[in-house]
Amino acid sequence: MTSNKDLYSWLHGSWSQLAAYLAQQRIPQSLLITGKKGLGKQQLAQNFVKALLCEQRSIESLACGHCSSCQLFNANTHPDFTVIQPEEAGKSITISQIRGLTDFLLLSSQFNSYRALIINDAHRLTHAAANSFLKSLEEPVEKTCIILISDMPTALPATIRSRCQKLFVEAPDSEVAKQWLQQQQISEDLDILLNMAHGVPLTAQQYANEGILASRKSCFNDWLKISRQQVSPVFIAEQWQKVSDSLILFWMTTWVTDTLKCYFNQNPDKCYNPDFKPSLQELAQRLELKRLFKFYDLLLRQKKRLSSQLNKQLIFEEILINWARLSRK
Repeated sequence: MTSNKDLYSWLHGSWSQLAAYLAQQRIPQSLLITGKKGLGKQQLAQNFVKALLCEQRSIESLACGHCSSCQLFNANTHPDFTVIQPEEAGKSITISQIRGLTDFLLLSSQFNSYRALIINDAHRLTHAAANSFLKSLEEPVEKTCIILISDMPTALPATIRSRCQKLFVEAPDSEVAKQWLQQQQISEDLDILLNMAHGVPLTAQQYANEGILASRKSCFNDWLKISRQQVSPVFIAEQWQKVSDSLILFWMTTWVTDTLKCYFNQNPDKCYNPDFKPSLQELAQRLELKRLFKFYDLLLRQKKRLSSQLNKQLIFEEILINWARLSRK
């Protein structure tokens, strides 16, 4: 039998709400599951659908794991369940995909039960796809359950959000997250790792597996070299193309924020980067406060430009050239 052990520990509270739907036979026709990326929202949704379709669900609203429906679900061949998501990472969900959904929802269930659909990254619906999908929400088919998953729900049209019941998945507290990471045999600095991952355990695990802490330290050393006029900003901007644009910009923002905290002698425990504190204190002592605030504003403006079609290397060249100028005496 499927159990709560199949879920990440921090999802048990959210699962209780979904289990109540099943126990009370109050299945939502449309459900929007939101929360930060990397919290296991897809795992939560799939466990709910598996239990919904199960032929021998337990009194605790858990899937049995061995009936015909569960076996088909485990093999990804269940005829009453489908998933829609971008065909490539970062791409949109197209109107042709949504038209296929309409055909799926109109078919009769082969198990005389529910038909279920999960839309991953629902915020990536194109305008035309969202309009087409809205018709399915406005005229729901009996005994269907549509689950939308998004870490950017405000990017969905209000007309879609308003027609969905909502479930917000919260990030666990730091102790729960660190305990889980330790169980995954991750021995790096967990506080720093979770800071970078905004408290999200799965993202922290990914960062640990990809050696992101080492990349962060390398980039910070480059940052210091630029401030000391020891290396060309253009050269470093080119080197940084190997690292995630959004991550580097986030790191730079935290380095400036921590430098400002050092300037005002704030509690070091509240810093994003306590391991870099001596170097950040040195920067705080020699940089002009007004110019540092202006540079922080530049970082915020460039963050918005990252999602545009502008050349990313040119964006970072501008940032680092300004950083070099700010650091000159």
